Amino acid sequence: MSPFDLLSEPIKRFVRDKRWDKFRPIQKAAIEKILSTDANYILASRTASGKTEAAFLPILSKVNFSENGVQVLYVSPLIALINDQFLRVEELCKYLDVTVVKWHGEANVSAKNNILKNPNGIVLITPESLEAMFVNRPSNLKHLFQNLKYLVIDEVHAFVGSARGVQLKSLLYRLKLVTGNHFRIVGLSATIGDFVEAKKITGEEENTVVLIDRAKKETEIHFKYFYTPGEDLTVDLLKDLYQECCNTKSLIFPNSRGRVEEVAVKLLKIAKIVGGHNNYFSHHSSVDKEVREYVEEFANNSRGQNYSIICTSTLELGIDIGSIDQVIQIDAAHSIASLIQRVGRSGRGEGRSGSLYLYATNEWSLIQSIACWELYNEGFIEPPVAIEYAYDTFVHQILSVLKSSSGKPLNDLVSEFKNNPAFRNVTEDELNTIVHHLLSQNIIESIGGELIIGVDGEKLVNNREFYSTFITDISFKVVYEGKRIGEIPLLPQVTVDENILLAAKVWKIKYVDLAAKRIEVVMANDGRKPIFIGKSPNVHHMIRQKMFEIICTHTEYTYLNAECKVEVANLRREFSIFKIQDCHTERPLLISDKYILLYAFTGSRITNSLAFLLQMVGLDVRIDGKNGAIQIEAAIDAFYEAWGRLSQTKNSVDTSLEAYIDSNPGSLDFSKWAKYLPLKYQVMVLKNQMHDFEGAFDFIAKMTLTLSN
Repeated sequence: MSPFDLLSEPIKRFVRDKRWDKFRPIQKAAIEKILSTDANYILASRTASGKTEAAFLPILSKVNFSENGVQVLYVSPLIALINDQFLRVEELCKYLDVTVVKWHGEANVSAKNNILKNPNGIVLITPESLEAMFVNRPSNLKHLFQNLKYLVIDEVHAFVGSARGVQLKSLLYRLKLVTGNHFRIVGLSATIGDFVEAKKITGEEENTVVLIDRAKKETEIHFKYFYTPGEDLTVDLLKDLYQECCNTKSLIFPNSRGRVEEVAVKLLKIAKIVGGHNNYFSHHSSVDKEVREYVEEFANNSRGQNYSIICTSTLELGIDIGSIDQVIQIDAAHSIASLIQRVGRSGRGEGRSGSLYLYATNEWSLIQSIACWELYNEGFIEPPVAIEYAYDTFVHQILSVLKSSSGKPLNDLVSEFKNNPAFRNVTEDELNTIVHHLLSQNIIESIGGELIIGVDGEKLVNNREFYSTFITDISFKVVYEGKRIGEIPLLPQVTVDENILLAAKVWKIKYVDLAAKRIEVVMANDGRKPIFIGKSPNVHHMIRQKMFEIICTHTEYTYLNAECKVEVANLRREFSIFKIQDCHTERPLLISDKYILLYAFTGSRITNSLAFLLQMVGLDVRIDGKNGAIQIEAAIDAFYEAWGRLSQTKNSVDTSLEAYIDSNPGSLDFSKWAKYLPLKYQVMVLKNQMHDFEGAFDFIAKMTLTLSN
């Protein structure tokens, strides 16, 4: 029997009306498997390969929507993606007369109320809104989801290896516990680097099957090099960029919001000078939601009009903006997974190839870009960092459980969490220790043998930020003539008379209202350089290793232009003085009059750990963000003496980290809930999420440091 024959009659009608003459590989496999088994599935295939339909065609064919209750729950990492997928799912469901409802902070309230009165159909939700339902509407959970058959997780890779993923895994377990219902889970992703970790998101990895379509889309690539000595992009780069994008539909990905705004403003300026179109837009999380939605709608309905959207990762995931001619990356993407997502946005449609232009502004960005592209072609995607000890998210879920239940005896709390797969590695003793620490801080209280939310805990759980596990910047609204144009994080450099870039325009700050979290601006016309806002990336060790291999070998790369080839040759010439024999077991050590440079060429987490160990033995160090080199302020003899002592620090790392956390309050800023843990567990969270000391000690044991001749 063919996959088409397996589908229900209404879904067959949908397929016929779409005039699909065949299913794509992932759709064929998913239809056959989902309809014939009760396993959980992870569907992995490239961007625009039809994964949404691969999940929903068989699910909608299998589920009986005449039964009471919500039958399918779709979970997405982004509200914008929910809004986008809503239209696709709603179109499918018209053939079944099934209700589809968006449930998030910006969704229609009456639609939510209607589904509460008459639970049915399909609900699209974010993890944070599901968390809010546990906290604020616990009685509605069983009412809505007691008959749930399937839960679809879109963009699974956005959750795996993150606190948000731990939260989602916990919520799925709690949902099964509350409803008494064992629903099936189907995850979707274009970029998974570790299928074992991806399967764990279901909480039932032994009953989770991965269906993979490994086919790659042909991609035409062009690498360009424009040396940029300062912070601003050069005029030559911008002119070349304008020529490449002015007659196309392009997505342009710089690596920071500040750079996004710089490119948008300057491309618009060039367009005005030469009489080109003015369809250059910025799109990132600081731009007002209505402005972002306008940009997405414009792109989707542009038809014959060309445009360029300069964006961050907000358009990296699967939001539909129509057919894109090309993707342009300015400087290296921070990860191969990110590069794959971005490249996949171009050349959508059967038989169409993608198109990628990469502009490098310094030699290390160029080498990293080559490394990412080569690893991608070798089939490598960074595996997520497994969060083995999610103590910080554990604190959050303890508060959530106590709030939703209005209190629990300690034994009941222990019983609930010891079976929760999200916290499989948390022992009963550790749970008790953490609970008593929360009691000592008045975050929870014990009354009549029951644990309840304490006075200070109420301030946490009643805050709208409680539902999320990720850190959000304290953002200030940016207002021009009474109209909101976006928001920016309030950093020390955001002051009166500074210029900022936002929504593809340059603004001057006239007033900062701290109480109202409001920044009033006027149009800037003084030519003053705007400030930039960005964060340091986390680079996987395989990318750094590949960068060193590129430098140590003589491989030619046909996709590089002449300037790129010259720069690669120059860098190879510079490093030839080290006479490296084996790029896997040797690392360059450069000695100058002022400092020593250790070119570690390893991942950010290992580099962080090496730097910390060097500080433990008394050396003054800093890390170069461009290439991960460690700069050491020491004479060579002192360095070698200290390097020889690093292996002896293994047993004192935790003690040193405790002292570091005590003296550096901002050291846990990456985690929203770690500060509520006992110090011992704060150390474990810091080690797990920001460091790799095991990798660092392995590096020390195996690597030979090679001086220049």
